[in-house]
Amino acid sequence: MTIRELLKRTTARLDAAGVPNADYDAAVMLAHVLGEDALMLRMNSWKDMPAQKLESYEAIIARREMREPMQYILGSTGFMGLDFHVAPGVLIPRPDTEILCEEALRRLSPGMRVLDIGTGSGALAVSIAAHRKDCIVTAVDISDDALAIARGNAERNGAQVRFIKSDCFAALEGEVFDMIVSNPPYINSEEMAQLMDEVRCEPELALFGGEDGLDFYRRISREADAYLADGGCLLFEIGWQQKDAVSALLREHIGDPFALRDYGGNWRVVGAAKTKQEV
Repeated sequence: MTIRELLKRTTARLDAAGVPNADYDAAVMLAHVLGEDALMLRMNSWKDMPAQKLESYEAIIARREMREPMQYILGSTGFMGLDFHVAPGVLIPRPDTEILCEEALRRLSPGMRVLDIGTGSGALAVSIAAHRKDCIVTAVDISDDALAIARGNAERNGAQVRFIKSDCFAALEGEVFDMIVSNPPYINSEEMAQLMDEVRCEPELALFGGEDGLDFYRRISREADAYLADGGCLLFEIGWQQKDAVSALLREHIGDPFALRDYGGNWRVVGAAKTKQEV
């Protein structure tokens, strides 16, 4: 069987299972099994599929047919030009979150102290630390599994990050930061019932933000004042319909809010600089 024939057959299988972008997934997973670049694989699709690799490919295709996310199957994904290990204990980093990371990097100056709340795989904290080695980065999460994966990702990418097990600010008493970033759980009850099968494989702890999806925005916005230096910035990723609600919380607790759209035109980041306190 040629590679072209195998990809055609596999694409049909994944299509039948309802997998989005079935042709892309079939090619990427085959390239992974063969240790080749996906583009080169297609260019050489007239070649025969190595028989000794077929069993391994069939095994991961069976997992994808069950709608397990491809990132979990392959064990890694890219974010901000870096490579991150991912597993079922953490949220899979998504391109939309790069908007938040890019804005954080744009606002940082040497020596600034950064806190990432709910770090998960460490995507934000590790990326900030890797791209701004002159800043001091702390990351917290309540999940031991997530912290273990995040520590591994920091080592993998040569990033210096201090990881602490903490429920938001609970273990950080007395500390002050120049920037706080967070991609908190923000899916509401109605949306949780309508999630794609792939997203259902990700930890509910990293997805569910309460009845209206705003629980963590309320808590972090309310508590951040005690941990944010005057003029420091609080930056959130948000769901595409949450700009006004999260902006109102930041206006009440931090300062005048601003918002940024992602490359699809949806509102994706809301932030505010802490208004300097009068002495």
